[in-house]
Amino acid sequence: MELSGMELSGTELSPMKLSRRIRAVVGGGDDGWSVHYRAQAMKAAGEPVVMLTVGDHDIKTDASILDAMKASMDAGNLGYSNVMGSDALRDAIARRVTARTAAGAARENIIVTPGGQAALFASLTAVLDPGQSCIVLDPFYATFAQTVRAAAGRAILVETPADQGFQPDIGAIERALEADTRAILINSPNNPTGAVYDPDRLEALADLCLRRGLWLISDELYEAQVHDGVHLSPRDLAGMADRCLVVGSLSKSHAMTGSRLGWVVGPAEVIERLGDLATTTTYGIPGFIQDAGLHALTRADGIEAGIAARYRRRLQAALAALGNARGVRVVPPQGGMYLMLDIRETGLTGGEFATRLLDAERIAVMPGESFGHAAAGHLRIALTVPEAALRDALGRIADFARNLV
Repeated sequence: MELSGMELSGTELSPMKLSRRIRAVVGGGDDGWSVHYRAQAMKAAGEPVVMLTVGDHDIKTDASILDAMKASMDAGNLGYSNVMGSDALRDAIARRVTARTAAGAARENIIVTPGGQAALFASLTAVLDPGQSCIVLDPFYATFAQTVRAAAGRAILVETPADQGFQPDIGAIERALEADTRAILINSPNNPTGAVYDPDRLEALADLCLRRGLWLISDELYEAQVHDGVHLSPRDLAGMADRCLVVGSLSKSHAMTGSRLGWVVGPAEVIERLGDLATTTTYGIPGFIQDAGLHALTRADGIEAGIAARYRRRLQAALAALGNARGVRVVPPQGGMYLMLDIRETGLTGGEFATRLLDAERIAVMPGESFGHAAAGHLRIALTVPEAALRDALGRIADFARNLV
């Protein structure tokens, strides 16, 4: 007898229940993204909304990369691929890592994933047993806490205070550790704040991991977009190569968000186990996508630097447009493709400001509260529109804030 989604309970049929794990991935309530979704609906209805919410490029993937992708498809590279990633692509990623870090990497230290998000999930799955905790620094990229829960772990949020430039407070992190804490998840350059973590704080964080036997998962998607200072991968610090997993991707560096091509760098034995996970989940990345990524890393000189320069120019245009406006204070980003604004002087929360701004000016921004508690009273601006439109939008935001104080 088939029950088609129902089970017998006594003499009655009752609905089948989903697992606690899948039901717990996304928390309840408004996480601040309602402003973005409403703006999308308004734009779809034909209203002239300026979208400064999501970090997706307004430029296309370079034509040479797309040509390489098409050539691979035309050559018939459409079948199953190596679940770890092609040897050529893994070697290219390893050369990239070796050229940029002291620790270096070889093929056995690399697994290719469907974007940075899958790399993050794989990394957390590798180091967390069900119910174990992971420190997540707040503010955090929107999926971080969700991904910890998806990996059956618990997220412990530790704030990086705004008045400290959103830099990690190592003492606060250590005080937050619990008996079952297995890992710390960091992101530098940081989304949403643009903070590039200071080398001395990263060294203190590495010391903490070594003393307490913790894994460090480092999301480094914006490592090529540093505007002020120098990016330091914690994997380079003494003793950390064997307890650090680094998440990378071509999404931000080469404007390939839709191609979904990322990777994890880590100890060979961990990477081998992540191959087991890939066999049961993604089963590899399309070969033509990998060939496009290989072209991006080996034959598309200048694309990455050009994209980084584009966002530096846009940042300068945004700062000039804001000037010294009352009611809004710039939190200068050290890296990434975003700008944080402190609007606490207006007396509004980030959500209230963003909602009223959208209604009055048809400009959509992300409330800081969308990324945790530490960015409350802030806005995140994605620098993902042309300079002229960005200058106009930021000037209007400055005027809007001025009228509130």
